[in-house]
Amino acid sequence: ASRMSVINIAPTRSNLLQQKSSLVFAREGYTILDKKREVLTMELLGMVNRAEEQQLKVTQLMEKAYNALELAWLTMGREKVEWAAISVNGTTEVDVINHGLMGVPLPRIDTHGTPPTLTYSLADTTAFLDEASQAFKEVLAEIPLLASLEVSVRRIARELKKTQRRVNALERIFIPNFEDTIRFIQDNLEEQDREEIFRMQWLRAPDKDA
Repeated sequence: ASRMSVINIAPTRSNLLQQKSSLVFAREGYTILDKKREVLTMELLGMVNRAEEQQLKVTQLMEKAYNALELAWLTMGREKVEWAAISVNGTTEVDVINHGLMGVPLPRIDTHGTPPTLTYSLADTTAFLDEASQAFKEVLAEIPLLASLEVSVRRIARELKKTQRRVNALERIFIPNFEDTIRFIQDNLEEQDREEIFRMQWLRAPDKDA
């Protein structure tokens, strides 16, 4: 494929200058994209580790909350627990703010408002329900960070894949093609110069038959 691009271009000095300019641009693009790939790779590794740690934290909190909820069911009865849950009031509002990393929009999720609270009578409940309520509040506080990390990981991975394809295309296709084309034009121009020099020498040579 690279030789086709060499053969299909006229070996002129204007094309030589154009190809040299394109090669410089391609090499600069490669340097920029290679640096971007390096930054995205390091950021992705760090983000994956943070997401895994946050996922473990949320999982442990969920396990704690459901264990307490199960004990509350056993001590209070399922119906009382469900009525207590229905009495929850207060809302938590969520704002999603994007910030950029190498052109990649990464979300930061901010929460505000009153956390949900149970308005049940303490006389009708057990400590297990209080424990479950507190644990679910902690889960609610940690989920926004987990969500933002997971979305960020997906977006960075997607951008890294695109950047890798572009780097590979420049390194394996475009830059070699430009280099081959430049060599092809230079070789042809040098051959044309040699032929011109030979022709001028021949024209200036004395006529041997005179």
